[in-house]
Amino acid sequence: MLIDGKALAAEVEAKTKARVEKLAARGIVPGLATVLVGANPASQMYIRLKHSACTRVGIRSENVMLPEDATCEQLIGRIRELNLRSDIHGILMQLPLPKGLSPQKAMMAIAPEKDVDGFHPVNMGALLLGAERLVPCTPRGIIYALERLGKGLEGAEAVIVGHSNVVGKPLAAMMLNRNATVQVCHVFTKDLAKHTRDAEILAVAAGVPALIKKEMVRPGAYVFDVGISRVGDKTVGDVDFDAVKDIAAAITPVPGGVGPLTVAMLLEQTVQAAESQIA
Repeated sequence: MLIDGKALAAEVEAKTKARVEKLAARGIVPGLATVLVGANPASQMYIRLKHSACTRVGIRSENVMLPEDATCEQLIGRIRELNLRSDIHGILMQLPLPKGLSPQKAMMAIAPEKDVDGFHPVNMGALLLGAERLVPCTPRGIIYALERLGKGLEGAEAVIVGHSNVVGKPLAAMMLNRNATVQVCHVFTKDLAKHTRDAEILAVAAGVPALIKKEMVRPGAYVFDVGISRVGDKTVGDVDFDAVKDIAAAITPVPGGVGPLTVAMLLEQTVQAAESQIA
């Protein structure tokens, strides 16, 4: 079965729009500020997609742009200005940042209650304690998809390939919070296939095209491909989709799988942040 990320994202957007309308009836419009440093074409494209999604559900959005040579002090100064604005409920720092700028320092400057990407240590700490608040959007999207598919996490064997702060680590924590048995693999893992073949749920976020072959996947597995790369004129993921789709119970395509869900969760968390700030 193909996991239609666009259809699932549309469900989330519809629910989010309804919440936005409730806030609008009270005279409140959720506001999202994106922060973009430099002119990376891919980052500019992602920003446009996020702002377009905001428009669809009624979230007011604005983009704060800084030049490529902006200093860390200038970046943090702009973030602090956004922290103080009552009409901005969520702040998103578009990564990657130009060389010389620290993503960690920038993320830590965002007020935890406005950290709609879920990367601030306060939010990450809450996640690890099992008290999820604002969490990284891609893992949240994967959890949502599993819930909608009716695939229970309790007692399930889950394997994650990739241990980044953006996907691998927070996804592992979210799965553990739901009582899955979780293995996290990475570039230093010996005999990757030995681990991936154990997975009832396999999430891959390694950034290596076609890393996961058919013989590495357990028949009947739920496969989430978070990777995205350009190979020639094609956009591909970390899973050999054409081969694996024949044995997986469910699999996300690239593109059109996890990506739309990630954006939908950003919208949902912006509204969540607005609701908590005015409660």
